[in-house]
Amino acid sequence: MNKQITIKLKRSVIGCTDKQKATIVGLGLRKINHVKTLENTPAVRGMIKAMITWLEIVK
Repeated sequence: MNKQITIKLKRSVIGCTDKQKATIVGLGLRKINHVKTLENTPAVRGMIKAMITWLEIVK
């Protein structure tokens, strides 16, 4: 398994609940098309799974 995963915010968080916005901030994303490389841990994968509609996994 890869040790790092790269994600990109592909949608605006306008209209999200406060919990969803907190998850996006927890992933370190700020604006549309912001790309972040994170450690591939179960916690990070869980946050990505919860917000998969707003995120894109960059290969």
